[in-house]
Amino acid sequence: VLCLLSVAAALDFKYHHTEDLEAYLKGVHAAYPSLTHLHSIGRSVEGRELWVLVLGRFPTHHKIGIPEFKYVANMHGDETVGRELLLHLIDFLVTSYRRDPVITRLLNHTRIHIMPTMNPDGFEATKVPDCYYTRGRYNKNGEDLNRNFPDAFDNNNASIQPETQAVMNWIKNETFVLSANLHGGALVASYTFDNGNSVTGYLKGYSRSPDDDVFIHLAKTYSFNHASMYKGTGCDNRPTFPGGITNGYSWYQLEGGMQDYNYVWGQCFEITLELSCCKYPPENQLEKFWRDNKAALIEYIKQVHLGVKGQVTDKNGNPIPNAIVEAKGRPHICPYKTNEYGEYFLLLLPGTYVINATVPGYKSMLKTVEIPDNTGNFSAVKHDFSFSETSIRSRVASCPKIPLYQEFERASAAVKPTLNILVLMAVMLVLFK
Repeated sequence: VLCLLSVAAALDFKYHHTEDLEAYLKGVHAAYPSLTHLHSIGRSVEGRELWVLVLGRFPTHHKIGIPEFKYVANMHGDETVGRELLLHLIDFLVTSYRRDPVITRLLNHTRIHIMPTMNPDGFEATKVPDCYYTRGRYNKNGEDLNRNFPDAFDNNNASIQPETQAVMNWIKNETFVLSANLHGGALVASYTFDNGNSVTGYLKGYSRSPDDDVFIHLAKTYSFNHASMYKGTGCDNRPTFPGGITNGYSWYQLEGGMQDYNYVWGQCFEITLELSCCKYPPENQLEKFWRDNKAALIEYIKQVHLGVKGQVTDKNGNPIPNAIVEAKGRPHICPYKTNEYGEYFLLLLPGTYVINATVPGYKSMLKTVEIPDNTGNFSAVKHDFSFSETSIRSRVASCPKIPLYQEFERASAAVKPTLNILVLMAVMLVLFK
């Protein structure tokens, strides 16, 4: 036991290559088997395992009412700070459990998934660390993984890579509610949308999602708990990002990004955290990066308990999967649906909302819900829906991997001429009379 504990505790501030990283994760799992679950979600192009360590009171499986959270780092192989921060976050969480009441409650009420590296091949290919750019950014096939997901706005014709497909399958198989991916090359919290069209307001240089207020809150949560991100100073020491946050599209347009994919198709709110001006900084700076980000990493996880959650069931209490549950006034282009347990999770800021539960073929249920800030209690407000019909079997509302917002834009454009004609006819009628 002492040997296992020493392995788990032997984490220093250096870069951990594939063998060291795997050994550390296996050591942590061996030392804390009831608190952790280690598994691979797939393999890289060169066959390296894509390891995920799950932490929580029920690490091996989803538990009704407990939201799923994830951190992903090292998507670009030469952006390395996040990779090491997540190892130190793991170390902090497991050693604080049952010692720190806040961390204990966090792990008892949250299932946390941590992937230290999504692009291990790129990391190993970065032979000469550089602050700005190396070919290690890409995977072994020379593809940028953060341009490789299906895009909601454009046909990006991406050849889906093994690493990307593994993450897509992972998202599909879990009920992720909140996420962040850790990058380097700037110091800012960026939020969806990364791409856009006239429907989302891109003509004004800002691509707005239906949950823009929540995303701003999430980005600020990280920024203002970081040692300096909130100052908004760019890497050239000029004011660049007010409050240390930015809408992704406002910064630069990006097709096939992971955070948009999570939000549109995964029902998971994700932001992108740029954590270092230097992509691959010297090892002697890693300890300071940990100090700068430690509080922010923890506070951000707590936000998975924002809003409202619950179950949709039939008259007999059986869960209804694939029921649509959304807040009135903020519909998603791919409707958010209940999971196999009939569960839904909606991230919403404190306020009063009308929640609409819809089972295709049946009358919708509307409920007014008052939502406080429950993040400190580690549980979103709970509100269930029970349909009086017996044994409802909801059909799956399909959401194809096509540019959904592109179709929405066409539909909106088609409506405008019709409205113009109606106005013109009304004016002509008045003039005629």
